[in-house]
Amino acid sequence: MKVLVIGGTGTIGQAVVRELSGDGEVISAGRSGGDVRVDITSPDAIREALQQIGTVDAIVSCAGQAAFAATDQLTEEQMELSVRSKLLGQVNLVRFGAAHVADGGSITLSSGLLAHQPARGSAAISMVNAGVEAFARAAALDLPRGIRVNVVSPPWVAETLSAMGRDPAKGLPAEQVARAYAECVRGTRTGEVLDARDFARA
Repeated sequence: MKVLVIGGTGTIGQAVVRELSGDGEVISAGRSGGDVRVDITSPDAIREALQQIGTVDAIVSCAGQAAFAATDQLTEEQMELSVRSKLLGQVNLVRFGAAHVADGGSITLSSGLLAHQPARGSAAISMVNAGVEAFARAAALDLPRGIRVNVVSPPWVAETLSAMGRDPAKGLPAEQVARAYAECVRGTRTGEVLDARDFARA
């Protein structure tokens, strides 16, 4: 199996790379590091990276930025970045990536808990996360050659909370979050949104 992990240098991405490393070749891609460089806010950069890599069995996206700010304080730049990065960036990974995925392969995107459990300041993040999930459910009906599309919805990640100076016990370790991504790659699901917490308990 050959798997491309976009955002493979991030906290969740590194855990996904480790989880899938025993399944075959795992290519890590990131904006500033990894085996391949790619900025998902740029459609041309996505196309170039995919062309460089060639055919893969799976694409996993652990990438995408979104702003955290109160609704009445969100700037145009923050809104545009949120849409261009976490929403359209991942949408384009499916649009352009499908041609590079082998028959019966898969594409897995990332949303997040705030799509369904919003918090103060999460308007932009909640919006793009929900958009990713709706897009994936519809795209799964369209893609040819048995290509599957799913989304993993992680909760707060323990390592991220630690970096923020908050209690990591209120989050899920990245290695446990990675199990949901592995299920999308190894399994037969399509058009589903997987809550990473369900696979941490498995």
